[in-house]
Amino acid sequence: MSNERLEFLGDAVLGAIVAEYLFLKFPYRDEGFLTETRSRIVNRESLNQVGQKIGLAKIVESDLSTKGLYSHKSIYGDTLEALVGAVYLDWGYIFCRKFVYNRIIMPHFDLDDIINTTINFKSKVIEWAQKDNRTIDFVLISVSRSQRFKEFVVELNIDGEAYAEGKGATKKKAEQEAAKNASEKLNLMV
Repeated sequence: MSNERLEFLGDAVLGAIVAEYLFLKFPYRDEGFLTETRSRIVNRESLNQVGQKIGLAKIVESDLSTKGLYSHKSIYGDTLEALVGAVYLDWGYIFCRKFVYNRIIMPHFDLDDIINTTINFKSKVIEWAQKDNRTIDFVLISVSRSQRFKEFVVELNIDGEAYAEGKGATKKKAEQEAAKNASEKLNLMV
């Protein structure tokens, strides 16, 4: 009926394998760096792109009418996590680790690019506000619900005035989108 249980397992296994990979590759980097780098690799957008690149779009069957607004955006990432979970169950951790290294990390992620690219727009906006002695606030405007999914709308205020808005499947994603929109307006994207 659903791959949700395999997605759950695959998400945990993939997170552990990527964490181990980064831990060994960067022996002198701190926990914050490792956490941020891992999150850039295993985030929904990255996994969706990899899922599409490895051909999951050709084999995935889904009834999108029963899912919410954002589910179709994450279907390939979810399927990739389910695949990792299935490989882990069928072949064990050692084989799964090799599979993740050789089929996911090595061919699809440029670590130098990941490390040198700023993706956390919320942090970027907070840094800007602190440097310019401005106050920023993320305000939850609304939450709409469908059968299984929610859509959050967040407004980013600068010095008490609405500046940018973001939407997402979680409050955190909506805040990140609002911060991205604000970063574009503030020319912080460079």
